[in-house]
Amino acid sequence: MLNQVMQDAARSGAEVETLLLRKMNIRMCRGCLACEEGGKQRPGICKIMDDMNDVYPKLLTADVIVLATPSYFEMPSGLLKNFLDRTVAIWPRLEGKRIAGLAVAEEDVGYTIQNLKVYASLCRMQWMGSVTALAKNPGDAAKKEGLERRLKHLSQKLLM
Repeated sequence: MLNQVMQDAARSGAEVETLLLRKMNIRMCRGCLACEEGGKQRPGICKIMDDMNDVYPKLLTADVIVLATPSYFEMPSGLLKNFLDRTVAIWPRLEGKRIAGLAVAEEDVGYTIQNLKVYASLCRMQWMGSVTALAKNPGDAAKKEGLERRLKHLSQKLLM
């Protein structure tokens, strides 16, 4: 699903980059709040030395952010939640950015998209929409009727 959104955006002329959290070293937030120094214009520096410090500048320069996750126990994956927690270093500077969500689950996405909407609201980002799908096995979502059309529609909306 994410690949299609990214490919559609790239075909429309957007510069895209996919960050796969499962391939990155992003440790859990320690809650030290050192990153909050500087208030709303905080520089986006975390004392934890991991890949997140390379991600902050990318998030700050992005016009659009698409969060994609499997839904576990009807909520976003722990990996995505950890990532969202670590954006405390820059969240006030995300205000106004467009954001969308993608979720896939075996039986029900539950509160997954709602959780992403709450994050967007707290960061004062512009929620652009979401697409969800049910799939038991890898590749099953791609076979869902109408999914490609819904993803294309979301891609177009993100580029407006």
